[in-house]
Amino acid sequence: MFSRRVIIAGTGAVMVWPALAQASLPRVTLTTALGAVELELASDKAPISAANFLAYVDQKRLDGASFYRAMKLGSTPLNGLIQGGPQGDPAKVLPPIAHEPTIKTGILHKDGVISLARYAPGTATCDFFICVGDQPSLDADPSQSGDNQGFAAFGHVVAGMDVVRKILLSPTSPTKGEGVMKGEMLEPQVAILSARRSA
Repeated sequence: MFSRRVIIAGTGAVMVWPALAQASLPRVTLTTALGAVELELASDKAPISAANFLAYVDQKRLDGASFYRAMKLGSTPLNGLIQGGPQGDPAKVLPPIAHEPTIKTGILHKDGVISLARYAPGTATCDFFICVGDQPSLDADPSQSGDNQGFAAFGHVVAGMDVVRKILLSPTSPTKGEGVMKGEMLEPQVAILSARRSA
């Protein structure tokens, strides 16, 4: 899909041309044990986070990682998120990056949005999550006290939401996980076989 721009020629004729000045956004396909998920990365709005994710893809650091968490917030409609990545594997993790809050990028945590997991702002590496249903509580909210910076959304699913939902519905361990993540750890985890640029 490309945006179109209306050009009014000197003769009064109206012509439609592709907006060639705007480069297409990068796409990445995650091939998982349950199917493929294609992402479009918002490198125009979240350049730091998108470039970071692409570095992991280009260096094949996500190959052999997994989706390991399924946070279910409801079943009707299906709602929650799935989380994946290298889980702090020192052989695969690059240095943390600067935080890009939603109030800066304008990318909200809507259905199908991909975002970076983190502890404090500025600690994100490459563990990420994909929203199933809208998750406004994950957006930055300066009116709140404490850590109100939210998470750094940087793209969205363009194909394969059926696979995302299938992962969300996969079995979880009732005992694994710490704190709020207890009972949300996938068992077995869903392998990410490869992550490659698709556009």
